[in-house]
Amino acid sequence: MASDTVLLDITDGVATVTLNQPDVRNALTPELRVAFRDIMGSLEFNDEARCVVITGAGDHFMAGGDIRNMVERLSMEDGERRKVILEGIHLLHLPLFAIRRMGKPVIASIKGAAAGFGVGLVAACDLAIAADDAFFTLAYCHIGASPDGGSSYFVGRTLGMKHQMELALLGDRFSADRAKELGLINWHVPKVDLQAETLKLATRLANGPTVAYANAKKLFNAVHHLSMESQLQMEAERMADSMLTEDHAEGITAFMEKRKPVFKGR
Repeated sequence: MASDTVLLDITDGVATVTLNQPDVRNALTPELRVAFRDIMGSLEFNDEARCVVITGAGDHFMAGGDIRNMVERLSMEDGERRKVILEGIHLLHLPLFAIRRMGKPVIASIKGAAAGFGVGLVAACDLAIAADDAFFTLAYCHIGASPDGGSSYFVGRTLGMKHQMELALLGDRFSADRAKELGLINWHVPKVDLQAETLKLATRLANGPTVAYANAKKLFNAVHHLSMESQLQMEAERMADSMLTEDHAEGITAFMEKRKPVFKGR
């Protein structure tokens, strides 16, 4: 799927999604919103993509909302303005749903700024790796707004209440070190190594038992919503599903033969 504002490359099972509006730090222009929705939706059912990486073109990951677009909305009547705001936000929910629904692992690879929706997007991904000079801010309070883009949900599931409120009420910028301490990212690496380390991680996942990954993702998506009995029943069903795959048979055979397994994702 071709797009100027969001680029897609699929190589050796790794789908790299690049937010491609570097002149505005990959802010959420109307064009980027639509392209991101379309591409993430397409990847959910694309068997060529066994792992997805989301990154930004230029020096930054994602600067959040497009302030120029917000300025344009100020001249609208309140009813029309509310409608346009809600339409834009609901459109952004669709790629977030796709990220959480798709069985394949999704990695955020962050350099420079991750602000506003950028923080929510990082939190929505399964794994996150950042350059050591990356920086983060929820930022909404600085323009008199409350968090959106899934950040109250995904950041809320990641951080404790006091840390959630610190990020939302103060909007301070924080470092990759702090993001790792909070659990928002898994790793930070020297900026010069970010692309290579991201590809190394994505390739490892793309070559893994992706049906088992999908079942693990379903389990952890459900853990805050189910009773203990329901969660353990779901564990049993997902385990049975995983153990009926060719990858499970290959994993057991490889273990007995003392060799590295070759998984096929089926």
